[in-house]
Amino acid sequence: MRAAWAVYVKEMRDALRDRRTMLVVLVSSVLLGPLVLIALSGLLARFEAQAERRVVVVAGIEHAPTLRNYLERQTYVIELAPPDHEARLKASRLGDPVLVVPAGFEDGLLHGEPPVLELVSDSGNREAEAGAARVLRLLDGFRRERGLLTLALRGVSAQVLEPVEIHMRDLASQQSRASQLTAMLPFFVLMAVLYGALNAALDTTAGERERGSLEPLLMNPAPRAALVLGKWAAVATVSMLIAVLSCTSFLPAQWLLRSDTLQAMFQFGGVEVALFLAVLLPFAAALSALLMAVAIRCRSFKEAQASSSVLVLAVSMLPLVTVFNQGGEAPWHLWVPALAQHSLMTRVLKGEAVPWEVLAQPLAVCGLLAVLGVVAVARALRAAAVR
Repeated sequence: MRAAWAVYVKEMRDALRDRRTMLVVLVSSVLLGPLVLIALSGLLARFEAQAERRVVVVAGIEHAPTLRNYLERQTYVIELAPPDHEARLKASRLGDPVLVVPAGFEDGLLHGEPPVLELVSDSGNREAEAGAARVLRLLDGFRRERGLLTLALRGVSAQVLEPVEIHMRDLASQQSRASQLTAMLPFFVLMAVLYGALNAALDTTAGERERGSLEPLLMNPAPRAALVLGKWAAVATVSMLIAVLSCTSFLPAQWLLRSDTLQAMFQFGGVEVALFLAVLLPFAAALSALLMAVAIRCRSFKEAQASSSVLVLAVSMLPLVTVFNQGGEAPWHLWVPALAQHSLMTRVLKGEAVPWEVLAQPLAVCGLLAVLGVVAVARALRAAAVR
């Protein structure tokens, strides 16, 4: 253990001196997650502001004084649509949908012939799409008011139009609704842990072989197990440090949220940080061992990067299973690394309970993978020493 500690201190000193590793730690763990959260809140704040605008852009409002009266009674401001509103909507230079009123609107209302109103928008223009629902609710209110007035003039009860009352009841909690907006955060945390461990694992194995410092290290009388444990502990420490920084960086990021809705719904405190770390730390240790096992057989840093790309791709793609699987979380998800961590972190964001027996499944898998990776690195070093 004394030899393993010496190797660990040496590797940690080298890792902290490496500017590339420090840059990855700073960008991926401290800045990336909060920046994504702040950008998401800014986008949501824009959509909220667009949805709350009391402005309706109308083309042909002169043909509908009744509609104008209704919109003004709802305290909405009417703006005339530009002549080239369709081109502007396509180019996302107009952030409001355009209501087009036909020429015979009032005559159709008077003679009982329902006129056709056209709401022009573009699904590629997100600001216009966010305002389309608001205009549709306004038109629905106008239509209901006209129908009720027509029935009242003929002495018919308004309840004829609404024989059944419908009440919606949402079972989702506040945190569960917020998780629909913050579903990408677990993925970014996983990627931060992955790329933080990647550089450290490649540098301490293939990097040392390329620099020619691995052979003198193997000539040391220290046991191979001590060398491997020291190197693996250093890489795992860097990866775990990134996990800690990634999770705790969301705490101050909540103070900078621009969206009041997201700020009220996104509840991420000390308990959530502890649960995130309980999921991520074993994964960081296992991932460090696997990356070292892949890189130790390579003779250069670039070769190790190419060889580890398969593992990086697997870790990046496995969380997408939850996107394509709309049937909910399956029991086998907890036995698949990366997918299990993503699923459990999503549970935490939803505010669901995560029992310890559920945490034990990915913990056992990560422990097994860490042991296999360390054993593979020790065998590779023993073979290198023999040659």
